[in-house]
Amino acid sequence: PGERGTCHGGSYWSSHATSRGGGAAERDGGGCAGRRAELKFVFGSSAVQALDLVDRRSVTLISSPSGRRVYQVLGSSGRTYTCLASCHYCSCPAFAFSVLRKGDSLLCKHLLAVYLSQITRTCQQLSVSDKQLTDILSVEKTQEA
Repeated sequence: PGERGTCHGGSYWSSHATSRGGGAAERDGGGCAGRRAELKFVFGSSAVQALDLVDRRSVTLISSPSGRRVYQVLGSSGRTYTCLASCHYCSCPAFAFSVLRKGDSLLCKHLLAVYLSQITRTCQQLSVSDKQLTDILSVEKTQEA
């Protein structure tokens, strides 16, 4: 996927999309490059970093039989962060500082990667029991403390 001239595969969204001669961005009149520029305009440097996370398939949707859904994003540092798209939350320090405390960002790169991976349908999928999901969230809470 992604090598068919659309933006959906993620690789055309990356920072390499506009640097390749004759790439999809040039063939479609700059559509993908234009979208990338729009994302960067709205979200700043975190847009490029989020696109890189999507390209690397770093976003996993974890769902349980009860319908609970959380996302885990493997960050560029190697640490995994939990995102709750339903309430616009990420467990990373950047979200706590830049979004919640200072209010100078709309969201962090991890949450943006979640939203982009939803749009591009590039999330990894993992189904777990309700108990396993509770354990995943409990471990995350323990790591934050």
